[in-house]
Amino acid sequence: MNQKELSELKRRFRPDKSAIHRIYGCFVNGNQEIVSYLDESMGRMPEEESAQYLGFLKKALSGTLGKQLIDIVFSTQQVADSQEHKLLSALRDSQLKDAQARETFYRKIIDALELDGNYLILLAHDAYDVPRRGKDDRLQEDSDTVFSYLVCCVCPVKDSKVELGYFPGENEFHSRAGQVVAPPELGFLFPAFDGRAANLYNALFYSKKADQIHQEFIDAVFHTEPPMSAAEQKEAFQSALREGLGDACTVEVVQAIHERLLDRMAQHKESKDPEPLEVTAQDVAAILRDCGVGEEPIAAFQEECRELLGEGVLNPANLIDPRRFEIKTEAAAVTVDPERSYLVELREIDGRKYLLVPADAGVEINGFALSSANAEPAGA
Repeated sequence: MNQKELSELKRRFRPDKSAIHRIYGCFVNGNQEIVSYLDESMGRMPEEESAQYLGFLKKALSGTLGKQLIDIVFSTQQVADSQEHKLLSALRDSQLKDAQARETFYRKIIDALELDGNYLILLAHDAYDVPRRGKDDRLQEDSDTVFSYLVCCVCPVKDSKVELGYFPGENEFHSRAGQVVAPPELGFLFPAFDGRAANLYNALFYSKKADQIHQEFIDAVFHTEPPMSAAEQKEAFQSALREGLGDACTVEVVQAIHERLLDRMAQHKESKDPEPLEVTAQDVAAILRDCGVGEEPIAAFQEECRELLGEGVLNPANLIDPRRFEIKTEAAAVTVDPERSYLVELREIDGRKYLLVPADAGVEINGFALSSANAEPAGA
């Protein structure tokens, strides 16, 4: 799926746009017991309540592709004949009306999921009359296909704070507390919406925390090996640079990689290309050559990438932090605007290495502005 297709689906999760007729689910306590089931008509509940349910489901389609949103790919054998794909298809084909399939699905999640405390499993089915796109890329009123899909999310249920509330029947104020549903921790869409049509070979998995993708959930529901998480990609990429380049992995080289990837991300955003931005080890190798790194360490870096990251493409947003450039030592940390990372230098003075940052003006210590007169001249 690309960003354009994802945005098209997300626009449906509003009471005036949604074709979701019922919401299903179950409330699970900390002992992995189902306390109650949910099977309610969206049309019969107050609009504010239905908007909250739709908001939770929409959240399971939020985030960055390749980071919080991960492609799950089924093998041909799984699609043809596997229990996990048959169950998902049964839920979809019955529009979630198959109670036995729902119960089997709930138990799969409950028996596998490692989530502390109580939580709510939500399930919904939608049938989207996909409008045609005209030659001008605008959506037309007529449709030539229906995208039938289901959305699932798992929401923690937390105790709310004790608050003083008014009880109209008694005309009094009393303390009260309850349990509230928090935004989803994880969820998924099945099947994927690829080329604005159903792709039964893919699902889109959501994890609120990019570094905690709940592998146990993926194993139980999809029985597939997911791509590396964003945190794992970053760690592996840094390891490949460090181990492959050795002494050639200098501040200047890391700065150049950060700046070039940041520039690619800015250009991609400006182009409004709906497809996710991707880079390869060969792309990074080209940056290294521009920095004057020799062919031997570059080859070693590429070999490390193959071992740690495979032959696949990478998402630059998973390799660098586009919001900051930080250098740490045992004693201090220096953080600068990524667009000004070139200001930071690592220099050896009198046999010791120092981090140098220009301090010509605007120097503050804990928010206290220093005057330029407080700066000591070099050699003082």
